[in-house]
Amino acid sequence: MSKIVLGFSGGVDSAVSAKLLQKAGHQVYGLYLDNADRAAREDAVSAAEFIGIPLTVLDVKTELEEKVCRPFAESYLRGETPNPCIICNPGVKFKNLLAEAERIGAEHIATGHYARAEKGMIFKGMPANDQSYMLCRLTREQAGRCLFPLGGFEKKQVRAMAEEFHLPVAHKPDSMEICFIPDKDYIGWLSRRREMPPPGEFVFHGQVVGQHEGIHRYTVGQRRPGLLNERKVYISRIDPISNTIELALWEELFKTEVHARNFNWLTEPPEQPIRASVRVRHTKWENPPCTVWAEGSGVKILCDEPVRAPAAGQSAVLYDGDRLLGGGFIL
Repeated sequence: MSKIVLGFSGGVDSAVSAKLLQKAGHQVYGLYLDNADRAAREDAVSAAEFIGIPLTVLDVKTELEEKVCRPFAESYLRGETPNPCIICNPGVKFKNLLAEAERIGAEHIATGHYARAEKGMIFKGMPANDQSYMLCRLTREQAGRCLFPLGGFEKKQVRAMAEEFHLPVAHKPDSMEICFIPDKDYIGWLSRRREMPPPGEFVFHGQVVGQHEGIHRYTVGQRRPGLLNERKVYISRIDPISNTIELALWEELFKTEVHARNFNWLTEPPEQPIRASVRVRHTKWENPPCTVWAEGSGVKILCDEPVRAPAAGQSAVLYDGDRLLGGGFIL
């Protein structure tokens, strides 16, 4: 019987993970990362008591602010499209899971992510709800200690298991929002933290075609309301220096060459070009084959088929078959 530290939110995924680990004969210790949400904290404590696992509550509000919230806000105001979960996983969540494992002498750490972990490597989960994309920046040490009990299941199966285990959270809704913006009001959250960018110009093929309300209100790939010359147009580039937003037609959004900075390899960085597949956003359907060149701390990716609207600040994530190779931030 081995000790395992489980990231425990009190939701259906972490609760079923706890039960599966218990059934496999492990000693499960829960760790709840507290962001000052009293109701969520009480839910986690109640669920842990019902399942019968000890739960440590760790205050991470200051750490989350420094490592996730502030960089998220700064990235948005640079005209980028950041993904806070990808930043949080290695810097806050898995970091603290590993620290807790060291504190109590646990061999492994676990979460309710829909991915698979085998022999220190991370693989895609079931296609319907694969979350391996979110794990692209884990350190090799973190990846090497991971267990993902839900990796072989789809969400509907996990819900069914929660009912079989008679868990009170079996029908608890999934949390779809960013944990530090629970009301989904990005603009309100940003405006309480920073001075907002002023209005500026929409530019289409070099010509000014209107006024935007501030670059923080738009993301690359988003459709601009209305028509231009009887055609739909989309955000193709956000320039915070000139405070302009470039528009493009749908077919102009697609790119075959993508560059990413600060690439995190979960393998040894290749000395020669390699073949892989790539995701440039957390989608299930865009995963084209590509050739990859390591360039300093970044990569150049040449896709066999164009990808839609690769957005600065999002992550370009590479795979070898189902195996996660790593990810970097799109330039």
